[in-house]
Formats: sequence, structure tokens, C-alpha cells
Amino acid sequence: MPASVQRVPPERLSPVLARRVALAAQGFGRPAPTRPVALRDVVSLSRRLGQLQIDSINVVTRAHFVPTFSRLGPYDPALLERAAFRAPRRLFEYWGHAASLLDVELEPLLRFRMREGAHAWGGVDAVARANPALVDRVREEVAARGPLSARQLEVEHGQDTRERDRWGWNWSAVKTVLEWLFYVGEVSSARRNAQFERVYDLPDRVLPAAVRARPTPTVEDSVRGLVARAAAALGVATEPALRDYFRTRPAATQQAVAELVEAGELRPVTLPDQTRPWYLWHEARLPRRIHARALLSPFDSLVFERARLEALFGFSYRIEIYVPEPRRTYGYYVYPFLLGDRFVARVDLKADRARGVLRVVSAWLEDGADPWEVAAELAAELASMAGWQGLSGVEVLPRGDLAAALDAAVRADRAPS
Repeated sequence: MPASVQRVPPERLSPVLARRVALAAQGFGRPAPTRPVALRDVVSLSRRLGQLQIDSINVVTRAHFVPTFSRLGPYDPALLERAAFRAPRRLFEYWGHAASLLDVELEPLLRFRMREGAHAWGGVDAVARANPALVDRVREEVAARGPLSARQLEVEHGQDTRERDRWGWNWSAVKTVLEWLFYVGEVSSARRNAQFERVYDLPDRVLPAAVRARPTPTVEDSVRGLVARAAAALGVATEPALRDYFRTRPAATQQAVAELVEAGELRPVTLPDQTRPWYLWHEARLPRRIHARALLSPFDSLVFERARLEALFGFSYRIEIYVPEPRRTYGYYVYPFLLGDRFVARVDLKADRARGVLRVVSAWLEDGADPWEVAAELAAELASMAGWQGLSGVEVLPRGDLAAALDAAVRADRAPS
């Protein structure tokens, strides 16, 4: 065991150790590979995290590509797409924390969600149940001709017009039925097309046969398995944070937590100034130090549960994508910046591909952080992200209390030696 890892699990965690446990569990602080990042590195990380959340907004790059960059550095995104969309698939698309690429080993644990149906998603369920003939036709078309996109079927079934007054996503009835079939597990996502639309096929043609052949666990075993995976991915967490990771229900999660405590897999611990019970995963690393430097997507699993994030790191973070621009505090698509074991800044980023630059729309310093140290480290990380995205440089706009120092650091990095 490395000398930098504490051996005996404590009953009380200091704030700094709790942060380091959380970061180590999420794959931060490990040396970056000295060779090019390989498929095995991408798969290992995705298994550690359990899921990579998907989001349709593309400001710098798609959200599911960023966590691997944050932890491993520049890598070929085609490796992640290969793991998710080519046999043998190591990841599959379904609903975890939200729409996500999930470790394929989790598929049996999520069948109970499929069996429960999409009734929790009321509008989608209502359309499917009101159109049984359309459900049958769509199911038959996918079985006979899949993989197919919703757009292909919409045109063929005369459903190309969206019900704009009813659906926030402007979905047709065909698309809604496909999403219902996806939720209940009757179709799966074979891939995403160039428009980032799901392309649907039957699960037996998408998922590995060995995974499909596994027995379906009970609901109780499924939830306990998901909570255990959440605990391993989080390191230390409250019950609400464990519940939030895969969006399991409160009563079922509480039962699973109690059973995992009884089995010794979760260990109750106390944190200073925290009134909620906290739980430490029994195999969590307890690092004496963490050397991390990373820009995180707003949909990174480290920042999923905002109450835990604020309790551990003193970092208050909200996504302002849906906030009207005049009312935004920090910006549209803001990346937290992690340095060591603290969040020290946040930056609103946009890839300007026409000009070939990564634009920092605004840059903000966290209280207590040294602006010049943060600016130098952040400039280096932004340069790495720009290079990873095939952009030639970084441009800092004059908004935010870190902007001037960051602009100076970026310019210094560009200056000839």
C-alpha cells in the first residue's frame, strides 16, 4: 500500500481528509499515463465512475467526453465512443443519474427501473398508452429494420411535424413512443448519429449476450447494488448523495444503506460541523495528499449533488444555462476549476471554432485563493483543453475578478522563451 494512503479507517474525518477521499474515489490525484491514453484507461475510469452523464448542449464539447479529460488529460474521444457503441460494448446508454453512458455491468441492476415503466415520466407514458397501435408499429419497425433514428420513422409515418405547443423537446408522437420503449427496455441506443440523435435497436443486438443472460436481481438487491456502486464512486457521502447518484428512491435507498452498514461495507463517520450522518465506503482510499488540476463539466459526477459539494468543499455551484442572461452570476456554461483538493476558480468557456480559440467568457476566483497562482495553473489547464479540442490558443475576455490575472498568465505562456 502506498505510504501516502492512510491504513486504518477513522470514525471521524477531518474536512481535508474527507475532500481527499472524495477526490480519490472519483479518480483524481493519480499520475497521468506517461504513454498515450488507451482504451483500457477509458474503460477503467468509466467503471470507477459508473456513469458519464450525457447532455445535448455543445459549447466546448459534449459533456460525456469531459470527465475522462479531467482525470486522464488529453485523449482521443473516439476511444469512449468505441467503448460505448462498438462490440464488445463496455458502456451502454440508459437513465442513471440522468441520461448517461453507464458501465454495462450495471444493466441487470437497472432492469427494475425498466419494469416499473415510464409512468414517472408522465407525458411520455401518456402518449404511449394513448397510441397502442403506434407503439406496436414502431416496435415492429425497429425489430425488422433497426438500427433506426426517430427522424427516419417520423417521415415514413407522417409524423415529421412537432407538437410545439405541448412538448418542450418538440417531440413527435413517434419520437415519444421510441423514448417510452427506450425507458422500459424494449429498445436500446445503438449509437448517436451526426445530429446527436439516438439511433435505436433491439437490446439483444446492442448489449453483450453475457450481460443479457444474467438473472434479473430483485428490486432490493438492485437498489443495494446501485447504492454500493455509488458509495464506491463517491468515497464518502450522505444518504441523499448516495440516492442522487443513480436516482434511487428514498425508502429503498435508506434500506440499502442500513443493509450495507450491517454488512460492514458502509462505515458511519462524522465530519465537523455536519449534522447529517455520513458513510465511508469500506474500500475507500484515504490519501494523505492529492495533487489534482482539472476543469470539470457542469455534469461531472463529482458535482452531481450540490449539498455534498458545498459541505465537503465549501463550493456553491449552480448551472445557469436556463437562467436569463441578465440574471446570470457567472455565465452560461461554467466549468469549476479544481486545484489540489479545493475548487479555486470557475470559468465560462466557449469553443470558437471559426477562429480556432478557446474563449474564456468570464473568469472568477474563489475566496481565499491566490489569484496569480490560480491564474498560472488555470492557464496551463486551458491550454491543455484547447490543444485537446484542436484549437490553437486561449482568449480571455475582460469579465470576472480573475480575468486580468488569467489574461496575463495566458499571454505569458504564449510569449517566446
